[in-house]
Amino acid sequence: MNDSQRSQEKQKGTSRRQVVKGLGTLTAAGLLPGRLAAQGGNEADILIIGGGIAGASTAFHLAEQGRQVLLLERGEIASEASGQNMGGLGGFGWGNKPNLLSYLTAGGVEIFKRMQIDLGFDMEFRLSGTLTAIHTEAQYEYYQDQVTDLRAGGYDAELLSPREARAIEPDANGELPGYVYAPHRGQADPVKSTRAFAQAATQAGATIRTGQNVVAIEALAGGGYSVRSESAQYRCQSLVLATGAWCGPVGAMLGLKIPIVPVRGQMWATPSVSARVFHTIGSAESSFAWNQDNGADDQTPPNLTHKNGRRVVRHLYGRQRRNGEIIFGGDRESLGYNTTPDPAGIEVNRGHAADVIPSVASIPIARTWAGLMPFSLDGAPIIGRIPLRSDLFIVSGLSSSGFGRGPMAGKLAADLIHSGEMTHVLAEADPARCVTDL
Repeated sequence: MNDSQRSQEKQKGTSRRQVVKGLGTLTAAGLLPGRLAAQGGNEADILIIGGGIAGASTAFHLAEQGRQVLLLERGEIASEASGQNMGGLGGFGWGNKPNLLSYLTAGGVEIFKRMQIDLGFDMEFRLSGTLTAIHTEAQYEYYQDQVTDLRAGGYDAELLSPREARAIEPDANGELPGYVYAPHRGQADPVKSTRAFAQAATQAGATIRTGQNVVAIEALAGGGYSVRSESAQYRCQSLVLATGAWCGPVGAMLGLKIPIVPVRGQMWATPSVSARVFHTIGSAESSFAWNQDNGADDQTPPNLTHKNGRRVVRHLYGRQRRNGEIIFGGDRESLGYNTTPDPAGIEVNRGHAADVIPSVASIPIARTWAGLMPFSLDGAPIIGRIPLRSDLFIVSGLSSSGFGRGPMAGKLAADLIHSGEMTHVLAEADPARCVTDL
C-alpha cells in the first residue's frame, strides 16, 4: 500500500469513526432487552409520533443526549411497515466521499452492530452480504459499468460468475449470466429490531405510549404543540413526525401537504426448512428497467412495479430467517391504504424467486402479508426541520428501505434536533424542498 492509499484509508476510517463516535455511550448492562417500561406524564420537551424503526431510533438517540422524549404509537411497536418487511439492510459501504445514502446504509449497519454486539439485543442481525441476480446480457453490460463506477468511488461491489456465486450460495441458478455481490449488506429480524430500539429508548429515559391514535394536532400560541389522541391529550415544545406512509394525513392536521404516498409491498413465506439460502437475494431486473424509465410523474413516485393498474416490471428481495422460513417479496404498487395481498402478484414474485433460487419452486407458500411503505414523490428521503412551522421535524420518505435506513435517519434527525444544526449530508433530504402549505 503506497502513501496515497494509506491516506485514503485513513480518511475513510475517520469518516466511520465520526459516525460511530456519535452513536452514544450507554453500557450494555443498562440496556438489556425486556418489557417496555410504563412511564407517566403527558408533557415532554420532544414528542415523536410513530413507533416504527425511524421513530424509535430518533427517540433512542435523543434520550441518550439527555432530552426529555415522549413517543406515541397508534398500535404496538413494529405493527406496521417496520415489522412487516424483509429485514434487509446496508449498501456498498462508505465510499471515498460518503453521501446521504452512504450514511443511511453504512451508518445504519454500524448502529445495528452496536445494538446487537455492544448492547446485547438479539435482533438476528448478521452481515450476510447480498447476491443480486443478472438475467440478461443487457443487464450484465449495465452492471459491469455500475460495478466499475462503484469501485472507483471506493465502494465495495464485485461481479461474480455463476460458478463463483454458487461457491457461496449453492442453490443459486448457475444458468444466469452472473451476479453482483455486495459484502456490506446484511439482515435482521424486523420486529425484534424495532422493539430493541424502543426498549433502548425507554432504558435511556424516553417514554413510549402505545395504543395512542393521534386525531388532532394544534400549534399553541405561546409555542409548542398540543397533540390529542383518541384517549389522551399531550403537550410538547418540539414535534417529530415519524409516521411513515401516514405522513400525508398527519401533516394535514397541521395544514401541511407532505408529498409522501403509501405504496403496498407484499411478501410470502415458506414453511421452515433446512438452511439453504445464506445471503439476502435480489434481482437486477427492476433496477435495470428503472434506470431506463423510473415511471415517476406528478402523482406517482419513482421505481414502482405497477402503474395505472398494470405491471411494468418485476422486483425481488428475500432471505431465509433464523427459524427456517424462506421469505420473498418485491411488488410496489400505489393503491392507497390497501393492505390486502394480491395472490396473482405473489405468484409472479414466486416465479421470479425461483428464477434465482430454483429450489424454492418446490416449497409451498405457508403465509402471505402486505404492508405500506412511505414513498416521497421525488424519491428522496424527507428528514429535517419543516420551516413552515416552528419546532416541527420529520423523518420519513425512506421508501422500501426504511428498515435498514431508519436507524441512521433517526440518529441524523436526533442530532439536528439536539444541536439545531443541519449537517451537510442532510441537504438532499431537506423538507423545505417539497413540504408546502395546503
